[in-house]
Amino acid sequence: MDHFADRLRAAPQSRLQRSAAAAALELARELARWAQELETPGAEPRVMPDAGMFAAADQVSVAAHDLAVVLRSEDEVAEAVRLVEEAQKKAGI
Repeated sequence: MDHFADRLRAAPQSRLQRSAAAAALELARELARWAQELETPGAEPRVMPDAGMFAAADQVSVAAHDLAVVLRSEDEVAEAVRLVEEAQKKAGI
């Protein structure tokens, strides 16, 4: 996750506009939703707002760190890593 966030921070604006920022926001929202479901099952998860393409890296970082705190198994960690790798491929960075 840190590698992906660093790549986003270093990406040119044109890359962020094409696909990287959207893929990052999608990932951040998914990780945040997952963390909220683990923390408060049954509660309606809040949606991470779109804070703009230049905030996407920080949103991924925050959501991933929040999720890491509440993951309960190695399988969940593996799934989180898979989601990050998939988003990085989708972002093209």
